[in-house]
Amino acid sequence: MLSQFPELETENLLLRQVNQSDAEAVFQHFSDKEVLKYHNLEAFTNIEQAENLIASFYERFHNQQMIRWGITKKEDNILIGTCGYNWLQKSFQAEIGYELSQAYWRRGIMTEALSAMIKFGSEKMELNRIAATVMLENTASMKLLEKLGFVEEGILKEYGFWKGEFHDLKMFALLRKEASQYI
Repeated sequence: MLSQFPELETENLLLRQVNQSDAEAVFQHFSDKEVLKYHNLEAFTNIEQAENLIASFYERFHNQQMIRWGITKKEDNILIGTCGYNWLQKSFQAEIGYELSQAYWRRGIMTEALSAMIKFGSEKMELNRIAATVMLENTASMKLLEKLGFVEEGILKEYGFWKGEFHDLKMFALLRKEASQYI
């Protein structure tokens, strides 16, 4: 059980709690259709949606259901993405999720952020299994997960439903015993 929101620091990044002062950055991030192309969210059209999302992050953390970090560069502390877990605490597992603003794609930022998050999940949250589901067209995300040591487990037919249609999702997982580089 996490009583306080943990900050994670890497060489270049600070992963911290998203707060209402980040609402404009969250709005900019979640209003980009390309950022949300493979997510179960429609692009935001107003700042209130960002404020509600931030409130949801806060509430779900305090209910021990989810933890979602804001990804910021150390030099300016401006939110450029988010990453986190939907947490099934009693079964020692979680599903990972993440997205990054387009301007920061393919720079190694998500690899750095998720490596810190996986280490924290294994050590502090005592996760035995970290799962990820990815749309079949999202090859960049699949490559990222494989780079981090996740193993493909198969395809879940019509497992997701968003934006008015069903989606096949590829399941990936990283087990604690296979994550020795993080522990």
